[in-house]
Amino acid sequence: MSVTTVADRPVWTADEALVQLYAAHWRQLVRLSVLLVRDQGTAEEVVQDAFVAVHGRWDRLRDPDRALAYLRQTVVNRSRSALRHQAVVDRHAARRTPSADEPGADQAALATGRRAAVLDALRALPDRQREVLALRYYLDLSESEIAETLGISRGAVKSHASRGAAALRPLLEKEL
Repeated sequence: MSVTTVADRPVWTADEALVQLYAAHWRQLVRLSVLLVRDQGTAEEVVQDAFVAVHGRWDRLRDPDRALAYLRQTVVNRSRSALRHQAVVDRHAARRTPSADEPGADQAALATGRRAAVLDALRALPDRQREVLALRYYLDLSESEIAETLGISRGAVKSHASRGAAALRPLLEKEL
């Protein structure tokens, strides 16, 4: 692996950088996507597509040190797209409704009943509130990092987080 340095910092090729990012952050990005799309398989596809997109645009990144933030934003955006696509599929395809005792596709990722209840409550929230809460409490991002990832102001992050948390309380009290 050949790494050149510019001003005492390594300059990675797209392949080298993505290998490092994948090894360090793949699992975390998949979990973020699972919180948003609520399906392990779809989440893995979303994250894989995000890595491919970042690789393809590596030479256009203004600051390669911010590749992880770009990946997070790409995962959130592609998760939104996956949800929109699923809504269209649900609207136009006659699908069999699974029974209550049939396990969901993401059952392995959601091992406990408490986790499932939290995910159900999150799913009931508006998209933006769900995204803010997932980024804040799962990835432990700061308000400014969340604002940058979602392309909104810090004030909007605070507002969505407050409203989302307030809406979650009664939902979780019923479930837990």
